[in-house]
Amino acid sequence: MSEDEHGRITIRAIADEAGVSVPTVSRVINGRSDVAPETRKRVEELLNERGYQRRRSTRAPSRARLVDLVFNELDSPWAVEIIRGVEDAAHAAGVGTVVSAVHRRRASTEQWLDNLRTRASDGVILVVSQLASPILEQLRHLGVPMVVLDPSGGPTMDAPAIGATNWAGGLAATEHLVSLGHRRIGFIHGPKQVLCSRARFDGYRAAFDAAGLAYDPTMVYDGDFSHQSGFDAAAALLRLPEPPTAIFASSDQMAFGAYEAIRQAGLRIPEQVSVVGFDDLPESRWTSPPLTTVRQPLAEMGALAARTVLEMAAGNEIDSPRLELATELVVRESTARYTD
Repeated sequence: MSEDEHGRITIRAIADEAGVSVPTVSRVINGRSDVAPETRKRVEELLNERGYQRRRSTRAPSRARLVDLVFNELDSPWAVEIIRGVEDAAHAAGVGTVVSAVHRRRASTEQWLDNLRTRASDGVILVVSQLASPILEQLRHLGVPMVVLDPSGGPTMDAPAIGATNWAGGLAATEHLVSLGHRRIGFIHGPKQVLCSRARFDGYRAAFDAAGLAYDPTMVYDGDFSHQSGFDAAAALLRLPEPPTAIFASSDQMAFGAYEAIRQAGLRIPEQVSVVGFDDLPESRWTSPPLTTVRQPLAEMGALAARTVLEMAAGNEIDSPRLELATELVVRESTARYTD
């Protein structure tokens, strides 16, 4: 029988011993009626035998329903798109949204957990690449439904996850440039510890293999999804003895940085250098020229995460542990056919 860091029996341990799901145990604890009598009896007996400490309910029948939306940081432009999607779906269900940033620091995370205990949220949507195991155990002990909204492609944390087809997006972006006659295609990598970065890079390499072209590792530079890293990587690419004729930046923010590096080098987009981004942030269509990019459906991902966590809060089982929404290449004016 497993315990959390405070020596308390966890809901997951009860579920494992009873041979039922965690949501089923949560329904029994919360007094829901949609549990078979024999299952309820078995779970109740285990809860009593193991001394499970039930969370004191601060919920009143007339309380405002809430969903917690938690980011590592709120400085990314795609955070706004995710918030918009979560808000739309939550509002349609009559549920409020509490947005928090844990800043990758344990103290901030602990403070958020304390606040979560106080307000007794219906569910939590995590937009984080990772959380320490003790924090996850505390969340499970609270019995709060949890969904990972996963634009970064991180681990699922043993919870349902919503993501996007990053590999297919990287493939589509590179195939587009290959179809325009480009062969020296620079790639600006996102953080390598983040799985979506690696998936987009793998898609980039797969496009070369599919076209029977040689992959050149000197055309790959590291970034961190920021404007500055895109600028630095593109500037370095343009200083190569044989610079690229096209650049695929694996985020729109890095593509915007690449735009500036190309301008400072005295080159024109797309006449001399084509550029493709990834995300399709709202400002992508307003850059000069408008950016060709891979659309990641961030708002739709947020809305689906909200609907999923509310389904879990209602005691309903989730069919799939991970759902990936399709990416789509959006061709605008930053790419053109290569002419030697």
